[in-house]
Amino acid sequence: MILPLKFGVSTWLWTSPFTNESVDLFPKIKEMGFDVVEIPVEYPELIDPIKIRKALEDNHLEPIVCGVFNDERDFTHDDTSYHENCFRYLHLCFDLCEEIGARFVAGPMYSAVGKARPASDEQRQIEWNRAVANLRRVCEAAASRHLQIAIEPLNRFESDLVNNSKTVMRLISDINHPAANVLLDGFHMSIEESNMEEAIKHVGNRLLHVQVSENTRGIPGSGQTQWDSFRRGLKAINYKGVVTIESFTPHVKALSSAVCIWHPLADSQDQFAADGLAFLKKWQVIK
Repeated sequence: MILPLKFGVSTWLWTSPFTNESVDLFPKIKEMGFDVVEIPVEYPELIDPIKIRKALEDNHLEPIVCGVFNDERDFTHDDTSYHENCFRYLHLCFDLCEEIGARFVAGPMYSAVGKARPASDEQRQIEWNRAVANLRRVCEAAASRHLQIAIEPLNRFESDLVNNSKTVMRLISDINHPAANVLLDGFHMSIEESNMEEAIKHVGNRLLHVQVSENTRGIPGSGQTQWDSFRRGLKAINYKGVVTIESFTPHVKALSSAVCIWHPLADSQDQFAADGLAFLKKWQVIK
């Protein structure tokens, strides 16, 4: 039996930020055997949707739009101008989805990435309530365009709000909107989940997207990830979506510093992608 998956890769494996010129990666990504390209939207103004859509069509690739949430895009900030900035940014991401044929925006959109600090229970609840209210508004905007969102838990070193399957499902429950779904990333799961299978089953049919790398952020299959447990979980919920390799190039210093990659994780980024895909295609076969 083979899990009915499509495989993708994030352009972050090679470059940052994504611009119109990044479509030069698409022929290579297709030739390697990927079905999907994940596009991180750091600066929407650098992306021409018409050019991107043509490159996708020319290379027979499907797109996934991944949101990037920096300090200026923070739905939990005390200053509501940061919330409005995040709304404006997500509306641009929704525009891109509509124009290039993506079905959802994925990412840790509840708060700024890297916001991890001690806070009182009262402050934490205030920020939680802000995230819930703002993301419900985001869901309403997404649904009006027949789109969805996929909310990603991050490990404790990158977020103090949503770290695992249990907290993300509590967030989904509090948002209480059908457009709110989940992205699970195996890297963060390897830090925060004791059992991959049970975490995936807990999310169930709310799982809209999956990202993977190793527990080291390295090539899938080269580390200590619970791959058998991961596969059992996807099989148990009948997941039929995309599994994307997400890691980062060490050759763009702003990006590698942000994710604390201080040395290459493969002989080349092409080798990372090719070896990772070869592993995943073997992994999807259930013996």
